[in-house]
Amino acid sequence: MRGVRAMIVADRRVTGLSGEVIADLIAEVGPQWQLRHQARLLDRPRQRGIGAGARYRLVFIDRLLATLVHLRHGTTHDVLACWFGVNRSTISRAIAEVRPLLAERGCQVEPGVRLRTLADVIAFLGATGQTALMDATEIKVRRPAAERGGRTRFISGKSKQNAVKALILTDTDGQLLFCGETRPGSTADITQVRSSGIVDLLADTIHLRILADAGYQGLGGQTCGQVVTPPQKRRGRNLQNLQWLMSHHEQARFAHSSRRIRVEHGIAHLKNWRCLARHHGRRDVLDQNVRAVAGLLSDHQRTDRSSRQPLMLAPAAGAAS
Repeated sequence: MRGVRAMIVADRRVTGLSGEVIADLIAEVGPQWQLRHQARLLDRPRQRGIGAGARYRLVFIDRLLATLVHLRHGTTHDVLACWFGVNRSTISRAIAEVRPLLAERGCQVEPGVRLRTLADVIAFLGATGQTALMDATEIKVRRPAAERGGRTRFISGKSKQNAVKALILTDTDGQLLFCGETRPGSTADITQVRSSGIVDLLADTIHLRILADAGYQGLGGQTCGQVVTPPQKRRGRNLQNLQWLMSHHEQARFAHSSRRIRVEHGIAHLKNWRCLARHHGRRDVLDQNVRAVAGLLSDHQRTDRSSRQPLMLAPAAGAAS
């Protein structure tokens, strides 16, 4: 097991994270996991004292690494169980314990500052005066079973496939500010934003700019122009005026798309994590996967990539009592 742990940490391609980020995760998430573990032990009547019985074969560090590999490459629980020398149920339980903790962390924007909700994002943008980029991405999911209702809710009108849609906000450099508010694939982009409450949040701000694509046309009027979308086409009455309008319209759309292209780069980085390229598990945990990956990716983006110092892990660090 020590060899597996060292192999995962040594090569960034396994988890997509540097040793520095993994060390910070252990220091941040480890105490939270320990507190929840102790709370679960005290939450029910016990016939044995705390600490009695068999020891955990999978310590916290291994549980965290197994979760990171699962999120990055979509590795099955059976394969991870073979790697760590435990049962499949142990891996499933470990991922179910660690994934919510990763999802609750939010996106890092500054050292010690994390954005967990859309309200946090709007407050941060209003305080710093930054411009945000907004878009939505679709994650392919399995089709609901035939005997269940609402099978068409997840069929996307764009890709004609079963999908779940997630809302993305980045800064002008493409670094994540928020990822979440998942909705079935049949939901329109503008409907997703309206149901998320961002229109009400923008009502309390002024001079804030969020660049979006043509799928969000109409939000500009509801937000006093704070959501900026590409200009709509206008028709002239004569040929000379029409040619000028079309040329001006294409230039304006090109300038707008050039400013918001970085959000597409941010989405591409998210899709490098296999669990968001195509989700094979239960749809009710997909929102946790989205928020967990967004937080991990923001840590990677905010970390100095020139740092290549290896992470040294103690053999029995993070063991549960």
